[in-house]
Amino acid sequence: MGRWTRRIRAVIGLGLLWALGGLAVGAAIELVDNVLPAAHGFTRQVDMWPQTLALLAFRRGVVFAVLVALLGGRRRFEQFTYGQFTAWGALAGLAFGAVALALGASLVPVVITTLLSAFGGAASLGLARAAEARGLLGTADRATALGDGGHAAIGEGR
Repeated sequence: MGRWTRRIRAVIGLGLLWALGGLAVGAAIELVDNVLPAAHGFTRQVDMWPQTLALLAFRRGVVFAVLVALLGGRRRFEQFTYGQFTAWGALAGLAFGAVALALGASLVPVVITTLLSAFGGAASLGLARAAEARGLLGTADRATALGDGGHAAIGEGR
């Protein structure tokens, strides 16, 4: 598989991972809406929360993956800090928040999106480190860096 094919596959994979997180949050909102229908007015604004949030999270995950590839260089996951990944996640959420603000959304969804994306960035690093420690990303010489090797978040094998 070519270098760019692996990178694109990794970006899509990270986007799908974030989509799973959006699906979980959407399922929780849908559950609250079904159990206590009149509890919160905002749950009635969207009828299908899991799909909606999964799609939005996928897009933010793809932006986050591209940010990691561009800003992360060729470092291993152990060389990154949670602060870096949290900031890059927040930046991905803020990018979508800026678009939402330009389209007339209020500030509340932008703040929520930014905070959830920051959490997604930190969770991505935690999952990547756990997978790397268990050997799920390949051998040590294959999982060397994001841009240079391994099946890291945006990496590729040799």
